[in-house]
Amino acid sequence: MHIVVCIKQVPDSAQIRVHPVTNTIMRQGVPTIINPYDLFALEAALELRDKFGGEVTVLTMGPPSAEDSLRKALTFGADRAVLLTDRFFAGADTLATTYALATAIRKIGDTYGAPDIIFTGKQTIDGDTAQVGPGIAKRLDLLQLTYVARIGALDLDARTIEAERRSEGGVQILRTRLPCLITMLEATNEIRRGAMKDALRAARATIVKWSAQDAGVEDIAKCGLRGSPTIVKKVFAPPPRAEKAALIDFGSRSPAEALIEDIFKRQPKLEAELVTLARGF
Repeated sequence: MHIVVCIKQVPDSAQIRVHPVTNTIMRQGVPTIINPYDLFALEAALELRDKFGGEVTVLTMGPPSAEDSLRKALTFGADRAVLLTDRFFAGADTLATTYALATAIRKIGDTYGAPDIIFTGKQTIDGDTAQVGPGIAKRLDLLQLTYVARIGALDLDARTIEAERRSEGGVQILRTRLPCLITMLEATNEIRRGAMKDALRAARATIVKWSAQDAGVEDIAKCGLRGSPTIVKKVFAPPPRAEKAALIDFGSRSPAEALIEDIFKRQPKLEAELVTLARGF
């Protein structure tokens, strides 16, 4: 079994700053991390590999510095790491990103064996679009399971997989055939610490680096900024709240009673609306 996990190196959201004049994200001096959502996807892939055998290939697109995130993934136990890096990929939106990644996945399949499952995180913390996973599936004509909370049964002989998917109405149990693409939800597992042997292997491992030409990209115009119809006009930090927290004196009342009375005091019409609504039932 061959599993490909797509990860992304992102700025640490706890230390992101916005330039006060240009309103753009200041990336200089901001440490980078593996997108947290992608770690749930990586752990899910490693668990399947450990149970059923096979290999896990980790793929990312980014600058040469993204090699650090790939080595980190190797320390967790991934078998192989591929870095898609080229100046033609700079400034890519989700449409251009999915084109480049799908092309690289085809190249991975030709080089190391066709993937049975492709994992991605639900979304990234620097974009929050949740479009890349489904976009890859569309370009590769794969069945997709999104917002997956748990992988259930996997039958390699029958080429089927079962997963629990969270939806607004509850939990769906879905079964599909392989190959497929799965996007993992947050808090579905916990990334392992990684063994010492994997850390030593990651330190001396050779990261496979592909340019656009190496990956087999046929149309450079579909990559990077040239292939990105999305235009970010401005990035800004939310304004600080003018209203400060209020101190409620409970007195002899219970906390719930005091809180409800304070809410009705601040919003006089709310109590009457709730009474009218209750009478309707």
